[in-house]
Amino acid sequence: MRNRYLDLLRFLAIVRVVTYHVTGYATLTLVFPAMAVMFALAGSLMAASLDRTGVPAVGRRLRRLLPSLWVLAAVFVPAMLLTGLPLTPKVLLWLFPISDPPANYWGGLALSPIWYLRDYLWFVLASPLVLWLFRRAPLPTLAAPYALLAAIEFGVLANPPTVLREFGLYFGAWLLGFAHHDGLLRRMRNRVLLPVAGVLGAAGLAWIATHPGPRGYDINDIHLGNALWSAAFILVAIGRAPTGADWVDRVPALGRAVTVVNRRALTVYLWHMPFVVALTPLVGLVGWSPRDPVGLWLRVGLVFVLVGLVTLLVGWVEDLAARRTPELVPGGTRRTVADRAAAAPASPAPAGAAGGLVGAGIRVPAPRDGERVAEGARWLSGR
Repeated sequence: MRNRYLDLLRFLAIVRVVTYHVTGYATLTLVFPAMAVMFALAGSLMAASLDRTGVPAVGRRLRRLLPSLWVLAAVFVPAMLLTGLPLTPKVLLWLFPISDPPANYWGGLALSPIWYLRDYLWFVLASPLVLWLFRRAPLPTLAAPYALLAAIEFGVLANPPTVLREFGLYFGAWLLGFAHHDGLLRRMRNRVLLPVAGVLGAAGLAWIATHPGPRGYDINDIHLGNALWSAAFILVAIGRAPTGADWVDRVPALGRAVTVVNRRALTVYLWHMPFVVALTPLVGLVGWSPRDPVGLWLRVGLVFVLVGLVTLLVGWVEDLAARRTPELVPGGTRRTVADRAAAAPASPAPAGAAGGLVGAGIRVPAPRDGERVAEGARWLSGR
């Protein structure tokens, strides 16, 4: 059973990321450290997958992650090759971006969110070993990324490779996802969890206030403050997560939006930035300044509309990658075999014969979304 509260968090994180990339409002990064939240939720899911299937979970996670990237690459890599990107073996990194894949002058900005997939790949590949370590020494394992980041920020490790910097910045959030999955955060009493979150949050805010970056207090430029503040946020927002949020589905439009964004999160994330880049120059053509409120929020709306359209076109790839029945818009009500059998006109059953599924005593659970429909179909077919 999915926890709709966690689904809601992921929905808010994706919406926040898109809105921030259009508006550039640094306050949004402080109010909701979306990237760390997304890594924490992914870490929790990864731990659950490893518990179910062991190391093969790594391959399954990669299978769900990469096809959406390949669709994006099929469109943009040829376009970049035609506009100046050299054809070298590094182009193959678009198939498996364990390092930053090459891009030309415009693709480097339009496709900049690829770093998230790069970090995600690193974290997935490291997870089997690190989960084993975490369960034997949780506190030292959890503290290691933050110690690494502090060593980098204070100059102990000068000019670190990208992989070390990113493990220091976001792997702590991934490990907090492990802690959430294992129930460690839930078992922490409020008199422990809340003061720890308070100390981390205060330290993070103090570092942010005293170390502004080129964009002011945008935490994306202030790594240590980002990691500490995000850890505090995760401890409260996920560590004290309710077991569900049924009220989300009591508002049909909200429930459907949460379902769609969760099932299409990777497509939305990968495709939104090209539209942000493409629409920004158009503001000047109609006489608005880049910071004009009307033009700014019009661009926000247009980006969401365009992302919605591309999601309709290619989002179903995420269903195929997850081995679900493809849907244009996830979460719709679909009729089960029993529904169709009950609705279809039928002749009276012969004496002594079972009258279809109902007569056979089979109860089919009513679907609430596309995922449960798929589960019901597998149950009926014996798989």
